Amino acid sequence: MKVSNQGIEFLKRVEGCVIINNQHVIYDDATGQPVPTGAELPIGATIGYGHLIRRGEDFNQGLSEMAADTLLRADVAIAAHAVDNYIYMPLAQHQYDALVSLAFNIGVVNFKESTLVKYINDPKFYNSMYPNPERAWKAWNTSRGRVSRGLVNRRRAEWDMFARGIY
Repeated sequence: MKVSNQGIEFLKRVEGCVIINNQHVIYDDATGQPVPTGAELPIGATIGYGHLIRRGEDFNQGLSEMAADTLLRADVAIAAHAVDNYIYMPLAQHQYDALVSLAFNIGVVNFKESTLVKYINDPKFYNSMYPNPERAWKAWNTSRGRVSRGLVNRRRAEWDMFARGIY
């Protein structure tokens, strides 16, 4: 499968971005605040739609909307590859898009090892800590050790997409 345009637009909404003078700029993912040009990058320095800046990447000049979209699609391809590799059950488009959003946000390793993947792949699976797939999904709601209101809302929106097809 491939992430739908609705899935991409959903990711843009939930990831957010910081745009100044028509350019996507570097921001602190935890606070959403722009990082001043030339300042030391904080842990979680991000640009565009949720692209965590890696060592050696230079985005001090910012990104156009087209470049931010291209970067998002490249990052989404990694998450989609994880869904393709670790989910064995057939999926509807809305389920696939929701799972890609989750994998994009929590990372490939966390996704692969998640209780949720076990639930989806094995209808007989049970875990007492997360007694159903919805609870397993919504458990991914912390950032830096604290429950994040933004992640609670995102997990609810992703679950609505997965379970009900609501984008």
